[in-house]
Amino acid sequence: MEYISSLIEKLLEMCGLSGDIVAVLRHISMVILTVFLAWLSDYLCRKLIVPAVIKLTKKTEVAWDDVLFNRRVLVSACHIVPALVVWQLLPLVFFQYPVVRELLTRLTAIYITVMATLTAVTFISSFKLLESDRRTSAQQYFQSFCGVLKIVIIFLAVIVVVAIVFNKSPLSLIAGLGATSAVLMLVFKDTIEGLVAGVRLTSNEMLHKGDWITVSSVGADGTVEDMSLTTVKIRNFDNTIVTISPKTLVDGSFQNWKGMQEKSGRRLSRQMFFDVRSIRIADADLKKSLVEKRYFKAEEIGKDVVNMTLFRKYVERWLAQRDDVLAGQTLMVRQMKATSSGLPLEIYCFLKQQEWVPYEHHLAEIMEHIYAIAPDFGLKIYQMFPEQ
Repeated sequence: MEYISSLIEKLLEMCGLSGDIVAVLRHISMVILTVFLAWLSDYLCRKLIVPAVIKLTKKTEVAWDDVLFNRRVLVSACHIVPALVVWQLLPLVFFQYPVVRELLTRLTAIYITVMATLTAVTFISSFKLLESDRRTSAQQYFQSFCGVLKIVIIFLAVIVVVAIVFNKSPLSLIAGLGATSAVLMLVFKDTIEGLVAGVRLTSNEMLHKGDWITVSSVGADGTVEDMSLTTVKIRNFDNTIVTISPKTLVDGSFQNWKGMQEKSGRRLSRQMFFDVRSIRIADADLKKSLVEKRYFKAEEIGKDVVNMTLFRKYVERWLAQRDDVLAGQTLMVRQMKATSSGLPLEIYCFLKQQEWVPYEHHLAEIMEHIYAIAPDFGLKIYQMFPEQ
């Protein structure tokens, strides 16, 4: 650089310049040259080194290097190179201006620290790309660790930046943090609680990425899209996003449909209310009608059987014969406690369909058929009419 400085000075003198103007123009030329070299280093890194690394990683058989050394990480790292060039040239360019040199050196050091931190955070965030659609417990632990690691890196970067600004040793600043530990605990209170809650969620196999959960207290009913130290992001079935804290899930209650998804069926549980005045002993006409409509054979109907008993038996048999009802699981039509709205019967079984739309269609077909045949058994569905 000294050779270039003297060469620039000779060129200026050859142009007929002399005196103080030569020193000023030489200094300006050196600054322009430094900026050009910094830009050139960044350009060469982004246009030559980054494509070469990406091409090299694609040739390997493993997939992790494609993810970890992706373009975002490499470009972020390339932004550090110009600052290193400036860092090396500052003492030579501003050797006559120690105050300016010191100021620019500190600013460059701060820039290097910030860009190095961003590169490290981007690199750690790239580990998310290695996940599958359904995050395992080990992956969730690792993500929690990565979240803590990013916080530690950012915290240390802030200390280094403050140390550079005040020209102090970072170790001395860290040593002085003992007196402010209570303040730090208060600042990172949500993060610490989120970390503890996240560990509890994963260690107890309570929640994973990809699970379908229902949190009634916050109106969340959908798939877990992401879990971090402080937030759980849920996409509802109407495509709205609900963000809640892990602490809310741990302290409260939520419904995880993971068991239903892992099994081969989904539960159907519906109640229907009957007018108790329509419940009676089946007479000869009712028995004859049920036989003619092929609900029962004549020998299957007892002497003093109740119409609701026949109705329950028929619905259970009809459900057991349906292809969309899962065999081998609990199937029953049971009588519940009578209320002022009538006598409730609960239809309880498991359907093979698990997806929302097909499940609702099959559920509707079942309930509509049951409501439609109830009058054939002499039963009346209770319905409250609004006052006119």
